[in-house]
Amino acid sequence: MTDCACSSARTDTLAQRRVLRIALVLNAMMFIVETGAGLVTHSTGLIADGIDMLADASTYAITLTAVRQGARFKANAAMTSGTILLLLGLGVLAEVGRRYFGAEQPEGPIMIAVGLVALMVNAAVLRMLGKQNRDDVHIRATWIFTRADVVANAAVIVSGLTVLLTGNRYFDLLVGLGIGLFVIREALEILGDAGRARKLTG
Repeated sequence: MTDCACSSARTDTLAQRRVLRIALVLNAMMFIVETGAGLVTHSTGLIADGIDMLADASTYAITLTAVRQGARFKANAAMTSGTILLLLGLGVLAEVGRRYFGAEQPEGPIMIAVGLVALMVNAAVLRMLGKQNRDDVHIRATWIFTRADVVANAAVIVSGLTVLLTGNRYFDLLVGLGIGLFVIREALEILGDAGRARKLTG
């Protein structure tokens, strides 16, 4: 019975690590793609989404180190993830403020195309994470911010359509602002979960 339980735990751990490695690679690639496209097209929404991808990649790397560790370590990993996400969310808000006073006009078609690619990537990652045990706080943290990414990707696509149809750059700024605020809210949720988990571990 004990051997069976240990074998099941090892299988779960291996599955978690495989999913997290895939998610790490995909998010690192999309950080480069989205941030680069955002800089070229002057899109705050794409830059914000790209920075969010960087936060995710960093958190996946941290979570990978926690998979084989105890509950306390996992709670601390989730706390670190939440802190990184919070700082990057604040950085996105600062970038929105800076670009508000600029005159760059974002390019809608590229925003839509890159947003669609990002949405497909995050939807695939979310589906993979959804098959893992979300009772583990570190896995729940990764699932939460991947869920946030899907919402952010959809917002970028809508923003690109709006910019394309109206030529109004403020929709892009609003999406960047929305992503920043959403990232901060998700970060606070992760920090709350991690704090409760740490209390349970004493």
